[in-house]
Amino acid sequence: MSVVAFERKQNSGEWSQRELSTILAALSVATAPGTGREWETGTTEKGDVQFYLLSPLPDQACELCVSRIGDRYILEDGFGRLLFEHRNLDLVALHARAAVPSTSWLMVRAITLWCAARSAVHERAEPWLVEGEELFVQLVPQLAAFA
Repeated sequence: MSVVAFERKQNSGEWSQRELSTILAALSVATAPGTGREWETGTTEKGDVQFYLLSPLPDQACELCVSRIGDRYILEDGFGRLLFEHRNLDLVALHARAAVPSTSWLMVRAITLWCAARSAVHERAEPWLVEGEELFVQLVPQLAAFA
């Protein structure tokens, strides 16, 4: 028996409208106008298509990447770590939605500022609290003598 090698069908270097709609629907919260995030598409050096979720300006770092290599979809984080891989784009899109932080960068900065202010106040007030506790420990036995 002889074997005939067929060339593998190459996907075109573009996303189909259905694929883009699926990815954008899953990431609709992340790409909402108030978030500052944007998205772009591109191709690898071998012609495989990629979808990038970019962080807000000025950095615009890649937060998430979805690639189509052959008939598989690859989901990676902004550092190139593999998060999920499957043939079904709907499953990959669900994992992409879960991988995107839901808290906006402004909220993260507000929380960080609050924690820093609270820590600074606590550091300033701690000596008073310690002195007050020591005074309380010294006075309680004397107050107990009056009772």
